[in-house]
Amino acid sequence: MEIEQIYGDLPVLETERLLLRKITPADAEDIFEYGSNEEVAQYVTWDTHHKLSDTQTFIDYVLNQYSNKKVAPWGIEHKETGRLIGTIDFVWWQPSHRSAEIGYVVAPDYWGKGICTEAAKAIIKFGFERMELIRIQARCFVDNIGSARVMEKSGMSFEGVNRKAMFIKGKHRDLKVYSILREEFVNLQKKLTTTGDYLD
Repeated sequence: MEIEQIYGDLPVLETERLLLRKITPADAEDIFEYGSNEEVAQYVTWDTHHKLSDTQTFIDYVLNQYSNKKVAPWGIEHKETGRLIGTIDFVWWQPSHRSAEIGYVVAPDYWGKGICTEAAKAIIKFGFERMELIRIQARCFVDNIGSARVMEKSGMSFEGVNRKAMFIKGKHRDLKVYSILREEFVNLQKKLTTTGDYLD
């Protein structure tokens, strides 16, 4: 599996409440709304968006990634409102190792409602079924309780803490590491087929 085979034409993924689709210039105001929120920025690697031009720079980068068939994020659109409320992506993908890492951000108004978990389950399923992955991992700052909970609810297992693994915003940060393996994902599907909880 080559990166271009997936990112040459990033597919739309649909869940009960969400559409995961390409970001467009029309999403700038929605992205700026959560990107400019300090509460959101404290848990991510990127800086707070201070001006709409910061958001437009991000969108330009994403569009360039799409054009060059490189790893790029899905926008998370809330079906009920039609608004873009976050992004989710494989922040890196190593096809030769059949391994990848996911990352995500969601607007605060949608925290605690299972939105991020719903999106994470969708791309985990996509990763194992379409990208031929064997391992999918995710990391978060140790104080990001909400993100850790998303990983757990998505079927991932806690592996440990990478101490001072990332230098972000002027200091070294410890990172919690979670992962799920293909065989674990298959077992989850088998167990939950009757309820449809993981598959939906």
